[in-house]
Amino acid sequence: MRAIILAAGQGRRLQAANPDGRPKCLIEIGGKTLLHRQLAALFAKGVRRADLVIGFEADRIIEHVSELSVRPEVSFHYNARFELGSMLSLGCAGPALTSGAPVLLMDADVIFHPAILDALIHSNHGNCFLLDRAYTSGDEPVKIAVAGGTIVEFRKSLASGLVYDTIGESVGFFRFEPACAAALMGRCQEYEAEGRDDAPHEEVLRDLLLAQPQSFGYEDITGLPWVELDFSEDILRAEQQVLPAIHRDLPGY
Repeated sequence: MRAIILAAGQGRRLQAANPDGRPKCLIEIGGKTLLHRQLAALFAKGVRRADLVIGFEADRIIEHVSELSVRPEVSFHYNARFELGSMLSLGCAGPALTSGAPVLLMDADVIFHPAILDALIHSNHGNCFLLDRAYTSGDEPVKIAVAGGTIVEFRKSLASGLVYDTIGESVGFFRFEPACAAALMGRCQEYEAEGRDDAPHEEVLRDLLLAQPQSFGYEDITGLPWVELDFSEDILRAEQQVLPAIHRDLPGY
């Protein structure tokens, strides 16, 4: 199993809380960068290869990774068009998507309890999403809607009249079997050919999900602390709520 970490974006919405303009993955929470925590968590769970898609301030990220002593072997993939849609970043990870190995796909701007990674790695679902039912509704969260155990929608905005019995927020971490990972790469290439360079990578995932919903499952991680850093208040939440909650279980984290 290998991991793909999407870390190419600039994170403009965090500028007020990020005065030195570092990439989001290099923001420090509790004295460690988000990327440091992700790579260390992957290594602790037995993942020995990571593919890191970089763009904004790429040299700073490469230098930071070189200084980490506990991490998987990292391959870097540069997205020169990082200011466009994250679908392009996913496409840059083609060598991992087509490697024939199961793949973990992760957003780099998340701080999370390592048990969330356990749920993904050890899931019985080869193609797996993560769902948190304890979320604040609004336009920002990417939502997962489930009906009768099957995921029926994966998007920020849900169509009126959509029937579902469970809804939650996506953590931004996924697991894909080799065939699905390769199909993701093919769909990214189709998006580029169609001129859809501004598309988020979630749209590519959604296409495959809705085409074969029976091939996908999910794990409910409600109750485990995590937060994606999009806004200044997310940094405060990470420092004041999420990291202390993780420390109650893992004091040395």
